[in-house]
Amino acid sequence: MPDAPTAKGRATRARIVEGAAEVLREQGVVSTTLDDIRGRTGTSKSQLFHYFPDGKDELLLAVAQFEADRVLADQQPHLGSLDSWESWYRWRDAVVERYERQGDECPLGSLFLQVGRSRPGSRAIVTELMRQWQEQLARGMRALQAGGLVSSAFDVDRAAAALLAGIQGGVAIMMSTGDTSHLEAALDNAIENLRASATGHTGK
Repeated sequence: MPDAPTAKGRATRARIVEGAAEVLREQGVVSTTLDDIRGRTGTSKSQLFHYFPDGKDELLLAVAQFEADRVLADQQPHLGSLDSWESWYRWRDAVVERYERQGDECPLGSLFLQVGRSRPGSRAIVTELMRQWQEQLARGMRALQAGGLVSSAFDVDRAAAALLAGIQGGVAIMMSTGDTSHLEAALDNAIENLRASATGHTGK
C-alpha cells in the first residue's frame, strides 16, 4: 500500500474502504466489481489504483481489516470493561445481538474466501483479530480476579482461549442453521464457569 502521508489522503483511503465494505455487505464479494465501488465512493479509476495499485485483491484485504476491526468495535464499550458480572452479561448480550444482526452471511469470511485464507495478509488479519479478542477476554477475567470475584488459581489464558473457540463455533453453527442457541450456550457456560470459581463471592 502506498503511503498516505496527509490527513486528506488517509481520509480518502478510509472513505474508499468504508464505502467498499458497504457495497460488499449489500451485494456480496463475488458480485461486486470495482466499478460498483467507484460508483458508491465517487472515486475515479486512477484514484482507486493510487491507493490500491494491486487492484481488487488489495482493496479486499483492506476491507477485511476494516471488518475485523469492526468485530471488536461492535463489542465495545463492554469488551473493554469486563470488571463485574453485570458487564460480562452486557457483553454477552452485545455479542449475541451483533451476530443476530449479521445473519447467515459473514462479510469477513466471504472476503477471506475470495482473497484466499492462506495468503499472508489474510492470515495476519485473522491472527491479530483473534489475539486481540482473546487478550481482552483474558484482561476482563483478570479484572474479576483483582476484584475477588474469581479465584486467583483460575487459568485465565486457557479459559479465554476456550471462550473464544466457543464463540467461533457458535457463530459457525448459527450461520448454518440460523439458530443462536449454541452461541448463547457457549457464552453462558463460560460465564457460569467463571462464577463457579469464585471464592465465596456470589454478589454482582
